[in-house]
Amino acid sequence: MKLKLGFSPCPNDTFIFDALVNKKIDTGDLEFEAVLEDVETLNRWALEGRLDVTKLSFPAYFKTADRYALLDSGSALGKGVGPLLISKGKQTFSETEVNAAKVLLPGVNTTAHLLFSFAFPDAHNKVFGVFHGIEEAVVEEDAALGVIIHENRFTYQDKGLIKVKDLGEYWEEKMNVPIPLGGIVIRKSLGTDRFNQVNDLIRASLQYSFDRYPEVSAYVKEHAQAMQEEVMRKHIDLYVNNYSLDLGTEGKKAVDTLSGIYNRIHAGA
Repeated sequence: MKLKLGFSPCPNDTFIFDALVNKKIDTGDLEFEAVLEDVETLNRWALEGRLDVTKLSFPAYFKTADRYALLDSGSALGKGVGPLLISKGKQTFSETEVNAAKVLLPGVNTTAHLLFSFAFPDAHNKVFGVFHGIEEAVVEEDAALGVIIHENRFTYQDKGLIKVKDLGEYWEEKMNVPIPLGGIVIRKSLGTDRFNQVNDLIRASLQYSFDRYPEVSAYVKEHAQAMQEEVMRKHIDLYVNNYSLDLGTEGKKAVDTLSGIYNRIHAGA
């Protein structure tokens, strides 16, 4: 049986899925057709029900929970891993100034957007774009503020940009749970046996990569061509951890907490 599997080309995802899609582990009667896209495209496709198994931001999962089930393996959660609010030349912004400023965010369905809305519920001058273009847009002053994710956490200072607020740190202080960024879901119609099989295969694929780390495979490098190997490792170290192997009780509590905030924000929208 062939399953369409969507994930991003970022090092944390290619690190997790390398052994699975490149048949370095035995996948039994399953074959995976990998589709690599940026996370907001994957979010949109999840809303359209295009893929059998996919990475997505948690707000997109909350919108599609009637169709998709969250797997225990493959997620991106952690502490100190959240999105950053940045500016070009000013570090201190009052809440009133943030609320009035033009803010560029990486997609309406991203966890970054939800965490920004959690910290600044009255900010409404929001513009959305692809995550890897946000740094440059702030440099060019197309927006006063930007919310960055992924490898941009490691590169924004090189471009003279300044951290205004760590949105993940704010979440951790207020909610006292890890930051749930993204998860892996499977189409519910595939049934419990396939859920368990895919869950075990993703965990085995990740364990394969962990067992060989800090080696970075050719597959990871291929999809992170503009990135130095040191940055790839920082990316993997930050976003791939024990929650990626198994959400566990603490991880599931964090997802439930984020779901509650999502429902509260959207109830008041």
